[in-house]
This record gives sequence, structure tokens and C-alpha cells, in this order.
Amino acid sequence: MTKLSVRHLLGIKNLNENDIHTILDTATQFKEVINRPIKKVPSLRDITIANVFFENSTRTRLSFELAEKRLSADVVNFSASGSSVKKGETLLDTVNNILAMKVDMIVMRHSSPGAPQYLASRIPANVINAGDGTHEHPTQALLDAFSMREQLGDLAGKKIAIIGDILHSRVALSNIFCLQKLGAEVMVCGPSTLIPKFLADLGVKIGHNVKEALQWCDVANVLRIQLERQQIKYFPSLREYSLYFGINKAMLDDLNKKIVLMHPGPINRGVELSSDAADSEHSIILNQVENGVAVRMAALYLLAQQ
Repeated sequence: MTKLSVRHLLGIKNLNENDIHTILDTATQFKEVINRPIKKVPSLRDITIANVFFENSTRTRLSFELAEKRLSADVVNFSASGSSVKKGETLLDTVNNILAMKVDMIVMRHSSPGAPQYLASRIPANVINAGDGTHEHPTQALLDAFSMREQLGDLAGKKIAIIGDILHSRVALSNIFCLQKLGAEVMVCGPSTLIPKFLADLGVKIGHNVKEALQWCDVANVLRIQLERQQIKYFPSLREYSLYFGINKAMLDDLNKKIVLMHPGPINRGVELSSDAADSEHSIILNQVENGVAVRMAALYLLAQQ
């Protein structure tokens, strides 16, 4: 296995194409491991990893914790609620106190964009960004690319539509960077109020008609409406959003081809996806969850070698 060109996994923007292929190829080997009767390997037996989450998370946190335990690492879980952060302790002081307990690697989710970068420049441990505000979510993009590659093979020339709340999504930006580095064409689709203007400068197609986007793409990666991040109304109602931008099975059946349907979760059923679409033969949503463990095992293992 070749080494990564980076010490930290802060964002897809910091990776080159070789790094991405190295992580995905390593994940293929680890997926084989987690499907064995004995799912554990001693690869990180002497490594201690702290999961430092300043935001709520279910899938990402569980996925990282399981990946760490599958690699035999020692795991420490930190949650901001009920911690000294509530007493006014700074981010750096919090993490330095954790590192004083001889922790080797930090997996961090934070509501502020740039928080993992800030930390990585000030501490000796490896840092993995598990999502920073509306900025990046690199391991989600990597597991999405891994899942697409399983379905389609080489992604060069493939057409990927990212549909939904682009403005508030950290998944969208990481996916765009990752897919473009792998040679795919990317379209974003959603209400004009939820598509940032700067995306036109990244060389992605921009659309506002979901049926046209589905007809164009090989993969539809559907994003959740992130009401918790919205300070103002970006569309009249969830019912209207569902009417114009929601995807149901009838729409998928009307296509003259089979496409791959993805979602990073959690799904707002009946809003961006109907239940019959989410549970259809087009959907690989649960495959994404399984692949997340293998991809995170790969990222942890490769960074530990740096």
C-alpha cells in the first residue's frame, strides 16, 4: 500500500487523485475483513483515538467508533454536552487535555468551518475531519465514491447529480471535489435559493429541474433539507419542496435507464425521498452505511502510518 501525501484528513481539497485511489483500494481490502466471521485485525493495536464531537451525530460517530474497534485501536469518546466546554474551556485547551492522556489521533466534528484545520496546525496528533460546519465531510465523500465505484466501475466520464440542499451541505462540496478528481461530471440540482453562486466557478452543471437531472445522471446523490442550519426560509414549505424537488419511485420507473440512488442520511422520508424510492432496487443507501466502516478503517490505517 502506498502512503498518503498528507498527515491529516481535513478535506478532499487537500488530497490528490492518488491519495483518493489509495484510500478506496485500501477500503476494498478492509471491506473483505469486515465481512469475515472474525471482523477484527490488529493493525492499530497500539494506537489511541479520541472521537471529539461538538455536534450531534449518529451514523458518522458510530461508523468511526466501529472502524477503530475493528482495527483494535483504543477508543475514547468525547461529547461536548456535559463536558468542560460548557464551562467555557476553549477548543484547543479541551483537545490538549485529551492529548495529555497520550492520544495519537483525533477524529473531530465541529459546527465551525475550519476548526479541524485550526487544530491540525497546533497539535502533534493526526486529525480527521468528521464534518466541519457547512464546509467539508471528506470521509462521506470517500465512502460515496467507493459505493459508486462498486456499482459503476471507473468513475471517469460518469454523470453524478447532487440534488437537494447544496447551500447548507458539507457533503456536497466534498463530493464535488472528490468526483471531479476522479474524472466524473457533476451536476447540482435544487431550488435556486439553496445553490450557492460560487459553484459555477467549480465547473459543475447547475439545474433546477429534478426530472431532467435524473434523466441526465448515472447516479443521483440526494441530500437532506437541513432545517437545523437554516436561519431564514429558503422555500415556502416542505410540502412544496417535496412537490417540486422530491423523488419518488414512479419518477425512477419512468426513466429509460436504471440509475443509482444514494443518500448520506438521515432521510427525511416524504420530503426529499419517498419511502418507495428510498427502499427501491435503485437505492444503495444501506450499502453506503456498510462501506462507511471500510472507508474509515482505510483512512485511519493509512494516517497512522504517516
